Amino acid sequence: MRISRLTPWAAGLAAVALVAVPAAASAGQQVAAAPPAPGTAPAAADAYDAYYAPAEGKTGAALKAALHDVVKTQSRISYDGVWNALKATDEDPANPNNVILLYSGRSQSKSSNGGGANDWNREHVWAKSHGGFGTATGPGTDLHHLRPEDVSVNSTRGNKDFDMGGSPVSEAPGSLTDADSFEPRDAVKGDVARMLLYMAVRYDGGDGFADLEMNDRVNNGSAPLFGRISLLKQWNRMDPPDAFEQRRNQLIFDVYQHNRNPFIDHPEWVDSIW
Repeated sequence: MRISRLTPWAAGLAAVALVAVPAAASAGQQVAAAPPAPGTAPAAADAYDAYYAPAEGKTGAALKAALHDVVKTQSRISYDGVWNALKATDEDPANPNNVILLYSGRSQSKSSNGGGANDWNREHVWAKSHGGFGTATGPGTDLHHLRPEDVSVNSTRGNKDFDMGGSPVSEAPGSLTDADSFEPRDAVKGDVARMLLYMAVRYDGGDGFADLEMNDRVNNGSAPLFGRISLLKQWNRMDPPDAFEQRRNQLIFDVYQHNRNPFIDHPEWVDSIW
């Protein structure tokens, strides 16, 4: 069985050079093989046909439900454990001593994490107040939406939904913000979309947490909702997964959580569901 990822809008993905890796362990098991080096992509998506077998032939709500059943089986890490995990998942391909900050795009020393003005901290892309899960083990520590970011930029982003426009964000070139929304730089717009959409699939009201869902609004406040879905779908198309994002997904699967973000492996599924 093979599920093709080469839909017309995503044909450009075929140009990405993919490096084979050993067959992945089943969810909940850690593999012995070393993760791919920073800057290299893991195996093609069809290497995970068995993992995604329940999604075969499905669309819409049925596909969303099938993918939830696939990705809900995972290992969990503590919020303190997120620090060291991000130092591996977001390592700068050009400098193993640094991480790449999500919105800023800056390469910064791994050891400069903390709460100081120029430190980096743990950005919840799905803001933890949207559903009230805080830093609880589960959605609050899920690496698929946690990224390193400059402390002041993280504060500026706050719990805003994602939209276009606003004023430039200091220390985050290409990012914009206004009173009720945040626009990330172009190079990570697709990353942001796929992280949010993963969260909406993974957390459906089970595990004692809120049912996270997408909508097409901003100002969602503390509701377990995030927007704007129409724009996030555009971002998914305009900024397809690159080697950094693919390697990150692989490392989370192999070493930490043992589940995958399906929209990195199959970005065409975004339009099939929403």
